[in-house]
Amino acid sequence: MKRILGMKSTSLAHSFAVILLGSASLVPLASANYEIVQTTGGVSYVSGGIGTDSIDRLSSLAGDFNLKLVFALNSGAYVSDVRVAIANAAGKTLVDTTSEGPWFLTRLPVGNYQIVATFAGHAVTRQIAVGAAKLRTVDFRWTSE
Repeated sequence: MKRILGMKSTSLAHSFAVILLGSASLVPLASANYEIVQTTGGVSYVSGGIGTDSIDRLSSLAGDFNLKLVFALNSGAYVSDVRVAIANAAGKTLVDTTSEGPWFLTRLPVGNYQIVATFAGHAVTRQIAVGAAKLRTVDFRWTSE
């Protein structure tokens, strides 16, 4: 009798392990390629744009934002891992993060801003004005990596 229970327990344990492993393999598939809108200091932003799924998702979110930053080399090749620092006219930094792709969307209050985008140790600075409704696109270009 003990041997039968032992076999059942072992079979049950193996079945449970298979279910757990199978479920765990689905988690990365379910969460992969989904950009997450983040908020810091009342400013929302999201980045990505690597692959068509990511571009499609960001394009669908673009209506919720009033500023789009695009990062690329002069050759036209997109770049990621760009440090983005956005300061308001008073010099207060509102956003300081690293873009996960060549597109960076944010919603800023109406006003004037300084944006510093740094790629491979090279900083590019832009002074911009942001309005309330229309999405404004600002390109940042670097000569090389």
